[in-house]
Amino acid sequence: MSKPTRYASPEDLEQAFYETLGRGDADLLMLLWAEDEETLCVHPTGVRLAGLAPIRESWRGIFANARLRVEADTVARWQGSVLAIHHLTEILYVGDDPNPHGPLHVTHVYGRGADGWRLVSRHASAADDGHQAMAEASPHTLH
Repeated sequence: MSKPTRYASPEDLEQAFYETLGRGDADLLMLLWAEDEETLCVHPTGVRLAGLAPIRESWRGIFANARLRVEADTVARWQGSVLAIHHLTEILYVGDDPNPHGPLHVTHVYGRGADGWRLVSRHASAADDGHQAMAEASPHTLH
């Protein structure tokens, strides 16, 4: 296995994450994650995976069944000295199918340690934009 690259910013790491997704290599993808038993990944199916081994196996299963291309757009970013949170929307393209899947609402949490920035948590869920539009149109009363 390769030695992890040192990423100077969460943005650099995020770009590497999406490039690696397109390659379909779970072992390379896992080099981007923090080596911590508390590392989390929640796929759009809602399954919560804790720790590197189950996360790696889930990505191996995904890549064994499909080649992915992901278009990600940043919605919001926050960054402190050792923690960064990125909210994104993703559109997925599976194999040669030109029809997009999604959108997904995604949250990435990055931590900075001795080896630079690493992915600590990824949570992806299907967007319910119809429900969101309805919620935004409703008047809000704070009590």
